[in-house]
Amino acid sequence: MTSSSAAALLLGCWLAALPAAAQQPSAAQRLETLNFKKATKYLLKQEVPEYPTLAKLNYIQGSVHLMVKVTSEGRVSEAHILVGHPFLAVAALKAMHNWLFRPAKSRPGPAEFQTLVSMNFALRSKYLSQFPRQPELDLLRQIHPPELEEKPLEPAVAATVRLRLLVGPEGYVIDAQPMAGAASLIDEARDNVSHWKFRPARWGTLPVPWYFDADVPVQGWHALRSAADPGGQ
Repeated sequence: MTSSSAAALLLGCWLAALPAAAQQPSAAQRLETLNFKKATKYLLKQEVPEYPTLAKLNYIQGSVHLMVKVTSEGRVSEAHILVGHPFLAVAALKAMHNWLFRPAKSRPGPAEFQTLVSMNFALRSKYLSQFPRQPELDLLRQIHPPELEEKPLEPAVAATVRLRLLVGPEGYVIDAQPMAGAASLIDEARDNVSHWKFRPARWGTLPVPWYFDADVPVQGWHALRSAADPGGQ
């Protein structure tokens, strides 16, 4: 069977569906969030993601939603997966970093902004009726999930942040999305997991990207407590 594929790109606003931790950015991340209409006006260049071969072979389709941060020069400085199959998420992240925007306007001059982007992956074939009914569940049964092999030693800590990690085929974290924990500690948690080493997920003998949920210890507890109780009580 042969099939052709297309990836359609749409900008959208999905704030209502974001996890609570993702809706509470730290002080350093408080910047303007542009809606669909305004973000498209700033878009200069977009790269269509390549449809992953493994996704095609397993009939995986769907949308990948990303939170994207754009610098005052119009380049993507950060892109984080909010929702999306891991096979598709890796392709979306790779393409997203090649997008180019005009900077947002502010009274002092060009400014950073963030927006939500949706990339849609759809298989097109005259044999669509013969595709399996639940391809993602079929694939899930065949996947051996990633296993944590190496994690730097951590001192005793009083706080953790729960992250959903996207672990790449090389065994390192590609992206980390907060699921629970203080928003002010998310950046520290993301930095911590960047040093972790995994045995990657496998489809048969082939290493593949996959998600891994982890409670990540952080050392920013004292800063968190001071912010919650300025009087130091």
